[in-house]
Amino acid sequence: MIAWVLVFHLTGLVFWLGSLLAVTHVLAIHSEEPSREARATLGRLEMKLLKGLAHPGAAVMVISGIIMIGENPHYLREHWLHAKLLLVALLFILDLRVYFRTTAFLAGRAELRRRECMALHGGISLVFFGILILVLLKPFGLRVRQAFAPVRFCPRAGLPAGPLPDRTAMARLSDKRIVGEFDVEAALRRPPRRTR
Repeated sequence: MIAWVLVFHLTGLVFWLGSLLAVTHVLAIHSEEPSREARATLGRLEMKLLKGLAHPGAAVMVISGIIMIGENPHYLREHWLHAKLLLVALLFILDLRVYFRTTAFLAGRAELRRRECMALHGGISLVFFGILILVLLKPFGLRVRQAFAPVRFCPRAGLPAGPLPDRTAMARLSDKRIVGEFDVEAALRRPPRRTR
């Protein structure tokens, strides 16, 4: 199930960030467009991108992100996730800035300059790049995989020697400390049996 949630999370990310980047670029063109008809068309396009793709994509991304954290609560101890959530909050602030500036510009209450639009475009791109670095490289954190790698399980109890193959199983094991009726910590404290 987590794979499907990740699919929705990435789809929401593509819709949200892709639309924000498109809107800021269209706004830059819109701010220098002399034709009244073209300006009206560009304004409709900007609002359709924001309301039809960006904001629904953000909602899908947030909901699927909450589900993924609910499935793997040990991620809440990871420092890279804290930094990622901080960047996502910054992305929400940039989204609101784009939305409010666009609505004010379309209503004639504010003027936009190409430089401001391209600065928003660059800021959104940099935040997205930072999120990608944090998610793909996990540059700092607890490193769940390394913490459990040296653990060997007791072959006498029918458990395989070596670490568990995935992080989710290791995190569940560390939280419960018991697999079925078998106490892992007690087995690790026992001295090994001598074979003849």
